[in-house]
Amino acid sequence: MSTQPEALAHDPAQLVEQLAREGRAAQGQLARMETAAKARALRAAAAALRDAAPAILSANQQDHAAAQANGTSGAMLDRLRLDEARLEGIAAAVEAVAGLPDPVGEVIHRSEATAGMALSRVRIPIGLIGIIYESRPNVTADAAALCVMSGNAALLRGGSEAVNTNRAIHRALVAGLEAEGVPAAAVQLLPTQDRAAVGAMLRAAGLVDMIIPRGGKGLVARVQAEARVPVLAHLDGINHTYIHQAADPEMARALALNGKMRRTGVCGATETLLIDAAFPDAGGVLAGLIDGGCTLRGDARAQAIDPRVVPASANDWDTEYLDSVLSVAIVDGLEQALAHIARHSSGHTDAIVTADEAVAEEFLARVDSAIVMVNASTQFADGGEFGLGAEIGIATGRLHARGPVALEGLTTYKWQVRGTGQARA
Repeated sequence: MSTQPEALAHDPAQLVEQLAREGRAAQGQLARMETAAKARALRAAAAALRDAAPAILSANQQDHAAAQANGTSGAMLDRLRLDEARLEGIAAAVEAVAGLPDPVGEVIHRSEATAGMALSRVRIPIGLIGIIYESRPNVTADAAALCVMSGNAALLRGGSEAVNTNRAIHRALVAGLEAEGVPAAAVQLLPTQDRAAVGAMLRAAGLVDMIIPRGGKGLVARVQAEARVPVLAHLDGINHTYIHQAADPEMARALALNGKMRRTGVCGATETLLIDAAFPDAGGVLAGLIDGGCTLRGDARAQAIDPRVVPASANDWDTEYLDSVLSVAIVDGLEQALAHIARHSSGHTDAIVTADEAVAEEFLARVDSAIVMVNASTQFADGGEFGLGAEIGIATGRLHARGPVALEGLTTYKWQVRGTGQARA
């Protein structure tokens, strides 16, 4: 009989090993569940979240008050805060995942080997996925839903600033999942905030199959430096919106304002605005942002357009503000905009505003980011907006998965070979 996890909190390595082994056993059961059974379990989990709303919101108020007392930034407080509408959004996202196509068992490709065997590549779960995250209590539900539907077990480690909220959400989720036959160990939340437990997860090669970090630069850097298991990384959202000379002025003003100010603390927020020197309404764009409550840090040409723009430092072009601050540069045409983006983008999301279709297509082809947009706000960089249901993160690397990672991104594949007695000479 296994030891209760709370009793192992003093020994993070042993704690992680036990939880991982229990998670792997549960994943074996989950991987064999039919799509309809997983969907029923997720709908039950969504109902349990709604039923537990008073407890979850009370826990969140406790976390929010503590974070305010600790001087947490406004952007982080916004990510942490839940209200009835946001909690309903979390529950609805779990329900949405239940209605998505199940990737497990999908045949990606069929062919025939030279010796006549039938070959298939088939999607399968990755296994036990560790998710390490900060501030965002919605990740507890999103990660659980996506892992369950894709046949993976989840080992969650949330940030200390959301500890009570995460525990309340986790309790509700597991109650709903268990009621429909999903093993409780399929979705586990580390019962300790000891940073040593994070290190134990990162070193758990052979037990944890993949780590996904969701948080600031410090967390991601630590994970990438210490991990002995594969990492699906989400780096900074240093996102650009480039207003081309052929942009519609009204559209440019609206997208610049929305891309920055709709929610400043999300990873899809625009952090640098590039305006073509030949665009006729740069003053209107800058004035709209400033009047909307945004502080602009710009180059000399931006300052000349509006004296309220403060000088930008060299670091501003590489800063994810997550606040109502935006860096602004005036560029001489598409080539200079592309060069700026190539030098400073984090590879997350970059957008162009233009009525010139040829320029738009060139921008799409040449910007090497996970998400590249034309005439749309960068705030749409979100798995839900892409029709993927919830997302577990936006991967900015080039391997395995890129952009919003949802069900398909949480699978790998295996080859199935069907022969008729072939023996190799």
